[in-house]
Amino acid sequence: MTYKLIIFDFDGTLGDTHDNIVLTMRRTLQQLGYPVASEEAISSTIGLPLETGFEVLIPGISKEETLHCAATYREIFEIYREQLKPQPFPGVVETLAELKRRGHVMTVASSRMSPSLNAFIRDMGIKEYISYVLGADNVAKAKPDPEPVLQTLRDLGFTPSETMVIGDMPVDILMGRNAGAHTCAVTWGNATKEVLAASGAEHIISSMQELLSFV
Repeated sequence: MTYKLIIFDFDGTLGDTHDNIVLTMRRTLQQLGYPVASEEAISSTIGLPLETGFEVLIPGISKEETLHCAATYREIFEIYREQLKPQPFPGVVETLAELKRRGHVMTVASSRMSPSLNAFIRDMGIKEYISYVLGADNVAKAKPDPEPVLQTLRDLGFTPSETMVIGDMPVDILMGRNAGAHTCAVTWGNATKEVLAASGAEHIISSMQELLSFV
C-alpha cells in the first residue's frame, strides 16, 4: 500500500455542491444589498473559509460585515439544503468502497462547517467509508494552512509520507504540501487543470477511479 491515509476535501471533490453554494451566495449578496457576483467569481472562492470568501467578493468589507454575511449565508443555506442535496460525483462511492476494501483509512478535511458537512456525508451514503471528519469549526487555521492535515495525522497516528491529500482547489493542494504530505488534484470540481497544475499537485486526475492505479 503506497498511502495508508487519504484525506479528501468535500465540496467539489466528493460532493457536487456547486449549484447549492452559488445559489446561496447569490441570495445572500442580494438580500444584504451587495452587488451579486458572477458564478465564476463565486466558484473561485469555494474551498475558502466562508468569511474569506466574502472578503474576496466584496473588497473593503469589514470583519463585522463578513461575520454578518456568513451568518446570513448559513440561514439561507438551511432553507435550500433539502432542495439541493449534493450528489456524489461519478465513481466516488465505488472508489471509496474499493479503497476501504484495500485497507486505506479515509478522512475529510473541509472548509465547510461540521454540521452540514457531516449531514452531507451521511445523506450521500459515504459515511461508512470515512473514519474522521474535520470541518472549519474544528480547527483554528483554515486551508491552505497545514493545520487540518497535521491535526488529522496527530489524532490518527500517521505520518506525512504515508498520507495523500486530495482536492479540487489550490488551497487543498497547498494545505497538503505545507504539511509535507503527498497531493492529488481532481479536475471535476471548481478549478481548471491549468490552475491545479500551477499549485504543484503531484497527481492530477480526471476521474475518481484513476486513484486506484497509484494509491
